[in-house]
Amino acid sequence: MCLTLRGLTLCALMFGLSVPLAAEDDRIAQLRRAAEQGDAAAQFNLGFAYLKGEGVPQDYAEAVKWWRRADEQGLAPAQYNLGLMYYKGEGIPQDYAEALKWYRRAAEQGNVRAQFYLGVMYAKGEGIPQDYVAAHTFFNLAGAKGYEDARKQRDRIASRMTAAQIAEAQRRARAWTPKTSP
Repeated sequence: MCLTLRGLTLCALMFGLSVPLAAEDDRIAQLRRAAEQGDAAAQFNLGFAYLKGEGVPQDYAEAVKWWRRADEQGLAPAQYNLGLMYYKGEGIPQDYAEALKWYRRAAEQGNVRAQFYLGVMYAKGEGIPQDYVAAHTFFNLAGAKGYEDARKQRDRIASRMTAAQIAEAQRRARAWTPKTSP
């Protein structure tokens, strides 16, 4: 996914591509101006720049700060990244309950990776009681959108479930609909 900001395509940060240094400094300056003016895509990309140390010094806490600002506008990829930071404890203390909250917010908007990680957390009982039905549901949602690892995990977890539990998980997945951002 590439984002365009005033004619500037911001794919480099999202896909880890290199940009010549002079162009990178200008791109970061433009990105920062747009982010400070409330552009959610720019806030997300600036957070990613800080995560990777692309054009700015690597700074996880600064990445978290910019993703929180993007979250204020309901940007699901920022919510997913916040979940990941809490899950790993990068830039903020590790906190599975907070990771779960952020993954859920992104998953509710249809973010496939967030749905996958919710499945992982439910399967392992990280930050929430272990729940194979919920895990299967989220793996199923992500798998239905082509996330192959989710399909594999769904099938693996199904081997630990009863037929009734699988049927309930499938019912939940069929009934699920994404929510729109604020």
